[in-house]
Amino acid sequence: MASTPAVVVLLFALSLSGIQFSTSQVLKAKVSCLDCTAHYDFSGIKVLVKCANVKKLATTTTKSKGSFEVELPSGNSKAETPLNCLAKLIGGTSQIYATRKNMVSRIVKTKDSSSYTISTPLAFSTAFPEGQLKGGIGESKTVDLPLPREWGLAPSSYYVPFFPIIGIP
Repeated sequence: MASTPAVVVLLFALSLSGIQFSTSQVLKAKVSCLDCTAHYDFSGIKVLVKCANVKKLATTTTKSKGSFEVELPSGNSKAETPLNCLAKLIGGTSQIYATRKNMVSRIVKTKDSSSYTISTPLAFSTAFPEGQLKGGIGESKTVDLPLPREWGLAPSSYYVPFFPIIGIP
């Protein structure tokens, strides 16, 4: 067993040289629901992670309790500290509704600095929030001009308005 001391010396030399082995930086967080029952199944909700100056995206799917874990994308092969990373709700197995404020969260280091988490909760609703339609925003109204029935045309709301250009000065 003459090779065992050589392996120990080699590993000791590598640790002194400052070469880092691949250490992954993991985001651990949880999504929440604003109007769900206590036994709601959160599995299947997709979360996207994007870091500034990094072309790669990371996606993950939540587990039944809403927790998720994903390795943060890095710009190169070295494990560098991710800067300006965001997590975003992108959908689920059923229709979910989220406001812009609850849909995106900044990623921050945890207190023990061994992993990352989200700064604000990623929250959604299963029912459309009625209070979001203030001032008519998001509502569509059709204009239906009265057409004589004997013309046999469909209601005017079925046609796309078209205004031809008469001339270009």
